[in-house]
Amino acid sequence: MSRWSILTRRSPAPPLTILTLTLTLFSLLLIHPTTAWRPYPHQNTTTTDLQFGPSKKFEGSSEFVKLRYHMGPVLTANITVHIIWYGTWARSQKRIIRDFINSISSTTVRSPSVSGWWKTVQLYTDQTGSNISRTVRLGEEKNDRLLSHGKKLTRLSVQSVIKAAVTAKTKPLPINPKSGIYLLLTADDVYVQDFCQNVCGFHYFTFPSIVGYTLPYAWIGNSGKMCPGTCAYPFAVPDYIPGLKPVKSPNGDVGIDGMISVIGHEIAELASNPLVNAWYAGQDPVAPVEIADLCEGIYGTGGGGSYTGQMLNDRDGATYNMHGIRRRFLVQWVWNHVVNYCTGPNALD
Repeated sequence: MSRWSILTRRSPAPPLTILTLTLTLFSLLLIHPTTAWRPYPHQNTTTTDLQFGPSKKFEGSSEFVKLRYHMGPVLTANITVHIIWYGTWARSQKRIIRDFINSISSTTVRSPSVSGWWKTVQLYTDQTGSNISRTVRLGEEKNDRLLSHGKKLTRLSVQSVIKAAVTAKTKPLPINPKSGIYLLLTADDVYVQDFCQNVCGFHYFTFPSIVGYTLPYAWIGNSGKMCPGTCAYPFAVPDYIPGLKPVKSPNGDVGIDGMISVIGHEIAELASNPLVNAWYAGQDPVAPVEIADLCEGIYGTGGGGSYTGQMLNDRDGATYNMHGIRRRFLVQWVWNHVVNYCTGPNALD
């Protein structure tokens, strides 16, 4: 039975049976979001590795990547991004993230642009040949300042936070399973399971047994206090790698500028693989290698392994690779299945 065939109106969730709960717990335990290169502590990376380390994910290589379409849906209708702000957020931080999302569909921004980056995502199609939508807009937002589920979240409680947002008595987020994306963004003092050690963000879909609906969602954390050297790299570098210097972030907030690339990563994969049965490489749909995983850490021509590639530097010294409506951003490239390598709007060739 297709997971896509669900009710869009509000209806009570079915009773939770022991079997349903067991399957849900088992599925969550198996979720291991795949990432490419990041300076995670367990990698024991050196400065030499960062500059010259080899990688199968080199920007120009293609022979080992077997990205396939598995016949599931992609987001072909106009995409609406709903945000849950979990914890305390400054207005300036929210503006940076909103500006990035609003820039995805803007056609008036000079090149290289965020909308130019999204054109690679648009290349992916469903069974009918329909492309992923060009239109991505910011939807409703929900604030959870009081940390309704605490400062430490598990993968189960992440879905419970989303449930609280879509079933709230006042101003609940709209239910939109076929073209809605739900972003749970956690503040810099909130820890989510595996954060900083193995993941900086992940995406999946909610279980009706927990939330009441099947909704594509992503979680991304602000690493500004906990692990900027891992999840906000290259705007910060790990303490255990001596001699490596960070680059200047384009919007003056290392944690948020680091989040932007992870948000782009997750939105691209949600659009192309919302129910984990569409576009991915590998044999395991529980831990798929997706269109952004293949290019994580690559921001420009020549990038690969632990080399970011050729980026842009503004007169104020800030490093970026694309323009938004009002700001500059550094966003990783994504896999282009037409030419079979990572591409981005700031490519030199």
